[in-house]
Amino acid sequence: MDLAQARTAALEAAEDLFYARGIQAVGMDEIRATSGVPLKRLYALFPSKSALVRACLEARDARWRAQLAAYVDTRRGTPQDRVLAVFDWLHAWFSEPGFRGCAFINSFGELGAVDASVADIARLHKDAFRAYVTGLVVAAGRPEESALAYVLLAEGAIVTAAVSGTPEPAHQAGRAAAQLLAAVPVT
Repeated sequence: MDLAQARTAALEAAEDLFYARGIQAVGMDEIRATSGVPLKRLYALFPSKSALVRACLEARDARWRAQLAAYVDTRRGTPQDRVLAVFDWLHAWFSEPGFRGCAFINSFGELGAVDASVADIARLHKDAFRAYVTGLVVAAGRPEESALAYVLLAEGAIVTAAVSGTPEPAHQAGRAAAQLLAAVPVT
């Protein structure tokens, strides 16, 4: 296994384990066993568990945002339909086996108070999501200041779906977003 393959294997194993069980419940030895990357190589790639957590979150952020944007970009229709497509994508994500909510919220809850870098990555992810949704809302002709309402609907749906174990909060939030689009005049 070359260095790139080892890095990929370690990141995939760590991300899966951290998301399924929590960061603090998973040790480096378990990541070694799951990934097949020798412990010495694992520590050469990631000098600490914190470095591995950061790398996992950065990879997940890029992948998550790319998947959301790709889904929204394939939606035909009006700019308002693109805003609502966010909630359709959330429903599909919530329906995936093993869905445990937002990895960034989970990581922040576990480590945000003791690892500033984890808190920073979580904030960057949420800021990027907010900026993306704001762009969709503005493109739909709604005022920029109204965008936070759509973000809060999405974020609330994420948490509620994780706690309730059902994807239905995405549809509920989507219906609320449609009502908000209808109620807020085009600027």
